[in-house]
Amino acid sequence: MALFGTDGVRGVANVDLTAELAVDLAIAAAHVLGEIGAFAGHRPKAIVGQDSRASGDFLEAAVVAGLTSAGVDVYRVGILPTPAVAFLVKESGADLGVMISASHNPMPDNGIKFFAKGGDKLADSVEAQIEARLGEPWDRPVGLNVGRVIEDTEAKNRYISYLLSTIKTSLAGLKVVVDCANGAASYSAPIVYEKAGASVTAISATPTGWNINENCGSTHLDNLIKKVALVKADLGVAHDGDADRCLLVAANGDVIDGDYILNILAHQWLSQGKLNQKTVVGTVMSNLGFIKSMESSGIIVERTAVGDRYVLEKMLEHNFNLGGEQSGHVIMRDFSNTGDGLLTALQIMQVMVTSQKSLSELASNMNKFPQVLINIKDIQKEKLSSSETIRDAIKAAEQELEGIGRVLVRASGTESIVRVMVEANELQLAEKIADSLAQLVRLELK
Repeated sequence: MALFGTDGVRGVANVDLTAELAVDLAIAAAHVLGEIGAFAGHRPKAIVGQDSRASGDFLEAAVVAGLTSAGVDVYRVGILPTPAVAFLVKESGADLGVMISASHNPMPDNGIKFFAKGGDKLADSVEAQIEARLGEPWDRPVGLNVGRVIEDTEAKNRYISYLLSTIKTSLAGLKVVVDCANGAASYSAPIVYEKAGASVTAISATPTGWNINENCGSTHLDNLIKKVALVKADLGVAHDGDADRCLLVAANGDVIDGDYILNILAHQWLSQGKLNQKTVVGTVMSNLGFIKSMESSGIIVERTAVGDRYVLEKMLEHNFNLGGEQSGHVIMRDFSNTGDGLLTALQIMQVMVTSQKSLSELASNMNKFPQVLINIKDIQKEKLSSSETIRDAIKAAEQELEGIGRVLVRASGTESIVRVMVEANELQLAEKIADSLAQLVRLELK
């Protein structure tokens, strides 16, 4: 079973993801990147950041120990969003970046993500090389050749300045509530939105190390919906633990997911002549309502496997500049090659101000198909691809939904679950088929 998933290495901290493994991963990454030329002719430099999980402390120490023992100078930037680490790698000319985070996963989990020079995620082939080199014998540098650790106390301010440079309009007059998930956004999102001119109310913005994603953030929207109504805000912004994505809540309580966000930005960019090749990149999870909205405006939708890395690969391959996922990962290559929840929220707020339209109005030209998503735990997800019974059931469901819906059954790349997703023109039909498939998956993969 591969160590790397769709977004780095994840697992229960101190069980699956140990300090020893973190040290070995850092050393192997340094060796692989050095040998493929990333460090050619100079002393290597790395940016290392983390989200607010308590386990991030020992994992960061382990990663820093591994990198410096391999001769890499490490710039520690503390608790910052994942996209901040990607930005800082590019901005500083660093040779690699490491983010310690399990994103939206529960607090006991943690993860390690690597970024290459320029701030892009590592290719699958490079991750495979790193995994293959774990624990190998090596010649250790000594004396002046060991790495040093530098505290980069200005990293957050440089990231905030960069975000503010991406909008050209003051957000004065907008009232926003931001749910920081008690995670990495807590120390930057409220400041960014205030500096952009908005009136900001922050909730779940007091990390303790143990409360990240706990009944808050983009996976638990109830608190945000209530707060938006209570303070009569124009919108709510919900970040996940590492703030590489966001979901929005309109003033009337409607949830605006990644498909709606892409829909708004695509139409705005199309009207401004900024949408490269009149194309948006989505995934196999993109709602049919989004696809139809794009088609009605003459916008092409390219779809990829789930995972923002695959969205980016397609964008880079064909020079598309807008893409993302229903989950709220949105990539705007005019600004960045990674999903950034703070950047996404700023861009949507700018559209609201310049168009003088509410979030609900901007989202109203897309009619979302009813969608049922069931996450099935405590099963052997690796057996999914070999089950003919499940394959036949999916085929039968697809025939039943031909022209009016679709089915997707997939193993998560970041969690030990299988997701059953069904869309249909009627909710009851979607629920019936999704429940039937979920029951079958539980029986077959138990």
